Amino acid sequence: MQDITVKVSHTDDHEFGLATRVVQQAARYKSLIYIELGEKRANAKSIMGMTYLTLMDGDVVRLTCEGEDEAEAMGAMTSVLMN
Repeated sequence: MQDITVKVSHTDDHEFGLATRVVQQAARYKSLIYIELGEKRANAKSIMGMTYLTLMDGDVVRLTCEGEDEAEAMGAMTSVLMN
């Protein structure tokens, strides 16, 4: 299992643009991927979960990846959250 803290950085015009990109990227990996914001925790592969988090520019989240491709998933998810 790998986990890191990431500062969200995005400038989407669409309210759920980041959530959509996170889910699309997470779906590419077999690993379990979770994002935590404060007391909220969501499966990064779930659009309902990601919209529940309502990630905003500047939020600091905990990203957790666990599984056979966790290192690749961690890199890709970090990139999505920070761009």
